[in-house]
Amino acid sequence: MPILNLDKLFYPRSVAVIGASNQEGSASNRVMHNLLHGGFEGPIMPVSNDRAIAGVLAYRTVDELPITPDLAVVCSTPLPSLESMRALAERGTRAAILIGHAPELTQPDAHNGTLRDAIRRCGLRILGPDCLGVMVPGIGLNASVAHVAAQPGGVAFVSQSSTVCASVLDWACERDIGFSHFISLGDTADICFGDVVDYLGNDQMTRAILLYVESIQNGRTFMSAGRGASRNKPILVIKAGRTPEGQFAATGERGIDGEDEVYDAAIRRAGMLRVYGFNELFSAVETLGRAKPPRAERLAVVSNGRGMGVMAVDTLILSDGRLARLSDKTLAALAPFLPAGRAPNNPVAFDEDAQPNHYGAVVKVLANDPEVDAIMVLHAPTSAISSTQAAEAVVHAQKETRTPVLTSWMGGFRVAEARHLFADAHIPTYDTPNQAVDAFVHLMRYRRNQEILIETPTSTPVDFTPSTTTARAMVAACIENGRNFVVGAEAAALLASYGIRSAEAHNARTPQEAVRLAATLGYPVQLQPAPRSGTTLPAPRRESATILETPEAVLAAATRLLRTTAANANGFSPERLIVQKATSSHGMHEGMIRVVDDPVFGPVIVFGHGGAACDVIRDRAVALPPLNTSLARELVARTRLYRLIQGHSEHPDADIDALCLALVQVSQMVIDLPELAALAINPLLIGNRGVFAADAQILIAQPKETSERRLAIRPYPKELEERFVLPNGRVVMLRPIRPEDEPAHHEFVSHCSPDDLRLRFFHLIRRLPHSEMARLTQIDYDREMAFVAVADKCDGVGSETLGVVRTITDLHNDKTEYAILVRSDLKGQRLGWKLMDKIIRYTKSRGTRRVVGLVLSDNRKMLDLVHRLGFTSHRVPDDDTMEVELDLETVTLAD
Repeated sequence: MPILNLDKLFYPRSVAVIGASNQEGSASNRVMHNLLHGGFEGPIMPVSNDRAIAGVLAYRTVDELPITPDLAVVCSTPLPSLESMRALAERGTRAAILIGHAPELTQPDAHNGTLRDAIRRCGLRILGPDCLGVMVPGIGLNASVAHVAAQPGGVAFVSQSSTVCASVLDWACERDIGFSHFISLGDTADICFGDVVDYLGNDQMTRAILLYVESIQNGRTFMSAGRGASRNKPILVIKAGRTPEGQFAATGERGIDGEDEVYDAAIRRAGMLRVYGFNELFSAVETLGRAKPPRAERLAVVSNGRGMGVMAVDTLILSDGRLARLSDKTLAALAPFLPAGRAPNNPVAFDEDAQPNHYGAVVKVLANDPEVDAIMVLHAPTSAISSTQAAEAVVHAQKETRTPVLTSWMGGFRVAEARHLFADAHIPTYDTPNQAVDAFVHLMRYRRNQEILIETPTSTPVDFTPSTTTARAMVAACIENGRNFVVGAEAAALLASYGIRSAEAHNARTPQEAVRLAATLGYPVQLQPAPRSGTTLPAPRRESATILETPEAVLAAATRLLRTTAANANGFSPERLIVQKATSSHGMHEGMIRVVDDPVFGPVIVFGHGGAACDVIRDRAVALPPLNTSLARELVARTRLYRLIQGHSEHPDADIDALCLALVQVSQMVIDLPELAALAINPLLIGNRGVFAADAQILIAQPKETSERRLAIRPYPKELEERFVLPNGRVVMLRPIRPEDEPAHHEFVSHCSPDDLRLRFFHLIRRLPHSEMARLTQIDYDREMAFVAVADKCDGVGSETLGVVRTITDLHNDKTEYAILVRSDLKGQRLGWKLMDKIIRYTKSRGTRRVVGLVLSDNRKMLDLVHRLGFTSHRVPDDDTMEVELDLETVTLAD
């Protein structure tokens, strides 16, 4: 129930305080004080044994309340019984804030599962327990025990920690920072980060969302909500517990090594921006709220002195930023503004006595250079010119350009007026050059994360076709035989079913058998003990790196391995060896791919530097599946190994496309095989002729969830594909839309007549821009769906899109709104009927209650179609449209 009844929590018309008290210093007394002094205009009704609380008439029980409160703030200790909470819900109250501690909300109950679940069944949403409460300054709501009231603003702050909430309130009040919502989640018995982010993502009063996160309960909900909301507004995250020790301090649970890297990957993939402190948090909000979004990441720096410019450039480059390379035309245009003998360059360095108009002129010159995506102007006050006049020149120049400008006017009272000028002009300004560069880095990282956000991947890449049936049969056989490790020949076969090449290997039980198998494989070979049953993959043994070139060497090594493993198994079988064809790594790089199961976000993919020392080098990056080749390349680029495999004096360029495909293939294994609990390919040899798995270990286990539910991001739902034949005999594939469909979608729109496009979009269009087409083809399958009808082109070269139908479902799953478009030259082929039938069957299978849509009143063909499908219609008042609706609960669809 993502946002069900959250409007009653954040915008209630009336509030009851359960357990209200006149006792000074009590939580209930503070809640009453805050409600009465916050400016809330609705009724505030205390429930107490006292006759009145703070001069307001009190009621002894909930039943005596004169009206049903939208929101109940529960302050009593112990908390009310389930019966009293149920009575509150039965009266119609739909939201409750539990201020006090309530361990019973998570402890199982013999009769009702948990008290939390029982209350949920009543339709009552719970914030807390053990929380500070909620403030919505825009409506005067302060339903909290906070010692300071939040000021009105456009930023929502959400935190699990009450003490962090209190500290941020103090910090923000001192700096005159306001909030649209200030929310303390507490122990998240019901309402969690995903629910709140979902709600705030569509809240008109909120322009940015700030999250202080200690832990996430449901990774799927968090990712889906974050991906949806971050398309509309910036979401910034502070994630506490970056180390296992810090995680234990925050949650009482010892975090695993690498857990913070998984959170980092999830935050990035959801299009959110991670920051590491409150100064950085609010600075980033200011930057994202004021600065124009840059086209790309190339920065030009202007300063009245070389020192500041050099410091800014150093900070930029060390933060993985890019300095703009100015064109010859720009360099020539800059020369007149520089001291004699100083060659123009980036950074552009004036003398201290540069005239104010020089600042504006240089900004204009740089803004006209297509190689410049943003401009940073730095100024230190001097006796030669007015800092205010220099600022005025920048403000005037900025009005004439779309290139974002950031400023830093260093100093104190002498630059105060200049800073006010920038603030009034909505130009971000900072106290120091380093702060200004950090702000630009926020813009840069936010832009990168937004690009990742729209890279919604497919489930089955077009570059390979996995042998899914073979792979599933192998996994089933392992489970049936009681084996949970797949190594050697079995691992090679499983990887081969997904197109990944690996070394040939066999299992041996005696030294003599190892010698015989080595002769069959051909020398040189390598030996390693086979893992025995367990719940984790054992660390690789050092002996596996030894190259054996003779039968005598194999016999001696096998005897030694079996003897030492029997004495100290350490996760390995004392009865089985793996004999593997040795692979030469000459001219190749050693990488590694791992799959690990994160307790919050499910399976994640790790790529990095491989070999025996990989855990010491710790050059690795993490990504959430599913991956496509673009996301795989971004994963690889976040490692230091990426720079090596791009080629240098001793190695040619590696085949990065093959590496990215291997990552996509592993991602597909994760999607198809829910039993895949862990995987390690180490080393993965990467060269200019492709990649090769020199060694692989796979852990198999019975899944706790289905393959699709294990993942934090829903993959391409291949199971929804179906084929049908048009009356003209053309075979059509009806399937969910994919990101790769964008070029075909542009071509599809070009085949639609202007009138058909008007009937679909309600206005005349010629061509959809990339940003809009990306939104149409790169969707979150958890929240929306689009089915495309695709067929081979008549000339047999490639395929084309013939039609599309899409729906967006509200977060309550009550109704879904459809839109449909069929190519103009394919009318009369019943394609529109087939698309509508597909979307109706899909939405009904999801439990959605209604399908609705808006149709222009002159679109007679569409109105006739939906009426035949059972839709009702009525005219929208004062508009030339018809609203159509289908009640899915009364519809029985034919097979």
